[in-house]
Amino acid sequence: MAVENCTVFTDFMLLGLSDRQEVQQGLFVLFLLVYGLTVIANLGMILLIKMEPRLHTPMYYFLSNLSFCDVCYSSTVSPKMLADFLSEQKRISYSLCTIQMYSFGAFGDVECLMLAVMAYDRYVAICNPLLYTMVMSRRVCTQLVAIAYIVGLVDSAIHTCCTLRLSFCNSNIINHFFCDLPPLLALSTSDTSINEIVMFTFIGCVVGSSTVTVLLSYSYVMTTILRMKSAEGRQKAFSTCASHLMAVAIFHGTLLFMYFRPSSSYSMDTDKMASVFYTVVIPMLNPLIYSLRNKDVKGALKKAIDTNVCSG
Repeated sequence: MAVENCTVFTDFMLLGLSDRQEVQQGLFVLFLLVYGLTVIANLGMILLIKMEPRLHTPMYYFLSNLSFCDVCYSSTVSPKMLADFLSEQKRISYSLCTIQMYSFGAFGDVECLMLAVMAYDRYVAICNPLLYTMVMSRRVCTQLVAIAYIVGLVDSAIHTCCTLRLSFCNSNIINHFFCDLPPLLALSTSDTSINEIVMFTFIGCVVGSSTVTVLLSYSYVMTTILRMKSAEGRQKAFSTCASHLMAVAIFHGTLLFMYFRPSSSYSMDTDKMASVFYTVVIPMLNPLIYSLRNKDVKGALKKAIDTNVCSG
């Protein structure tokens, strides 16, 4: 959009989480450990599921895709953030900012939809166990994952294209630690009403459909669990549901907080803290929440360790 007396910027400046050098050094160490654990835990989970035949089921197929998404999701933001902790000028080119915004949005949508797919999988497994193999066939599982990725890629492309039409004349300073949609809308000198409508509509559809799927799935799951005669079975099922619902609540809660409000109410410091949860913390927690509390995964991990020790 052409604007008179508009300064053309070739890059943006990210203010990051803090401007104090001693704080940045501490944050670098902390987030380096978190990012390292995120990559190791998620890639390890993917490898473990691939190697262990007992884990070749729909539930773990979805889990491996969630782990892959978490690695990509975190890697979109964390490496640049870590580099900026050690740099005085936190510059990012316009093209790289666009790529980061697109990748982050795409994998964020996939993550959201994958949580819904996993909830549906648990619904079928607990409420219709006799039909589970037929309903959750390999073809259906592949189609569900493919739909999640297609929706994420297309949705993010729409938001990115709408953002490219905006002008940034007054300043190129983004008060955030990565190129996200709300801070860019707040920075723009153009009319962002269309962008906000598109953002509310499309993200609302993705988050809304995911939330409804999770709530409906688990409402049926809870009803089925309460009818179980085995106390051990009920306890195990409740534990699994609670972990999943907790992760969904944290992820969806931060998304709703970040995106479902006008840019005029944008609070920089508060939103940065919220962003840390769904960009850095949640990808690290997912392998722990969904896997390390699972007896099958623990057994497969112990078997893999024992095999390596014996072969060594």
